[in-house]
Amino acid sequence: MDEASALTHHKLFLLLLTVILVSSLNALSSTISTATTLTKPTRLVMKLIHSDSILSPYYNPNFTISEHARRAIKSSMDRYTYLKARAKLSSTMDEVRGGVKPDYGGVSFFVNLSIGQPPVPQLVVMDTGSNLLWIQCLPCITCFDQLSPIFDPSKSTTYTNLSCNSSYCVFDPFSENCETCSYYLKYDNGSTTRGDLGMEELGFMTSFEGTMTSTVSNTVFGCGHKNDGFNGLASGVLGLGPNKKFSLMSHLGSKFSYCIGSITDPHYEHNQFIIGDGTKIEGYATPLEVYNNLYYITLQGISVGEKLLEINSDTFRRVPSGDGGVVIDTGTTDIYLERGGYNSLIEEVQSLASGLLEKVSNVFDDNRLCYKGRVSQDLIGFPVVTFHFDGGADLVLDAEAMFEQNGEAEFCMAVMPAGHQDLTVIGIRAQQYYNVAYDLTDKKLYFQRMDCEVLD
Repeated sequence: MDEASALTHHKLFLLLLTVILVSSLNALSSTISTATTLTKPTRLVMKLIHSDSILSPYYNPNFTISEHARRAIKSSMDRYTYLKARAKLSSTMDEVRGGVKPDYGGVSFFVNLSIGQPPVPQLVVMDTGSNLLWIQCLPCITCFDQLSPIFDPSKSTTYTNLSCNSSYCVFDPFSENCETCSYYLKYDNGSTTRGDLGMEELGFMTSFEGTMTSTVSNTVFGCGHKNDGFNGLASGVLGLGPNKKFSLMSHLGSKFSYCIGSITDPHYEHNQFIIGDGTKIEGYATPLEVYNNLYYITLQGISVGEKLLEINSDTFRRVPSGDGGVVIDTGTTDIYLERGGYNSLIEEVQSLASGLLEKVSNVFDDNRLCYKGRVSQDLIGFPVVTFHFDGGADLVLDAEAMFEQNGEAEFCMAVMPAGHQDLTVIGIRAQQYYNVAYDLTDKKLYFQRMDCEVLD
């Protein structure tokens, strides 16, 4: 196929995908308008659409393995920079920093929901590293293209503007002569979203078949009228951080879980997110702490096979300045490991691979350990890597979780070095085939290994 034909084929595919997504979102709106609603459901189940899924607006059937790898590396680097900065923010500045963007090009997950009455379907990006739900709203001063209709609050019977003296009104410290409460979020690349802070009714499907729906009323959200620097297809961001004041936690309790299967299979359709006190909490637990609205857990050691690596006990400790510690995140693809722990891990991996695999340099990043071959063929029987957490919980990484195919005949270790006493981040690749559950009341995080299909 020549380049012109390939481009035409891709445009036709995107047009078809847009029709499918809009039809799906309209079906959601129709279903919600006729279904029995609950003002406070005990459990909401949301199907997650992976960014590389065939159902994603970012799916490109012409993307090569190396293009996928390049995008994942770039997005992980950007996300890690954001998380490091956020870990040191004051509580006031934290409210005006954005996390995952609606045009996020890395490994991210989308959620279908509706807003207002009559309900308007929306497609938003899930982010456990931020707190506020925001979407684009009419009238637009500056808006980017999106697949679903832009929400018009003037046409909703359930929309309410928040007043300036509301306790929620903390997202725009730069506003003056306040008439209505506003919000402002700035992202690391300079993108910004600004608008009104309001309350509205959200609708969610509670079954994958779309036969049951629930609504959550009086949800605080950002109604964005001026959105600069984005190039997205999603409507906005669904923040699911630990700040109960702004997130869905304030309505549904303090428990949620997500189950992620393969992030490399575009046909995998069993990823899901569950929120509410009715969330099933199972598996091995480790203590969970929240600092600067990030989720921290305590990493005690790392094993490769049966060998426990020699790593100083203070390597992964968080210090009062915000340096160090271990964050678990859904917006980062790979693992960023504090330098001391990284050095011990990479030395053991290189020792095991010596004489068996041919080492190659990586064109995207000199810091990556890469070998010639394919993960599915050349790493059969490679020892699992186990992260040991406080309380006895383990996260077991097989070859698919530890390595990434970077080309047809090249793969790299999906672990990047952080600085000495720097923040460690466990990304979504390491969480594949795990149900990860958060209990914010008991301050525990649970790991349960499974194929997410069993939850359908």
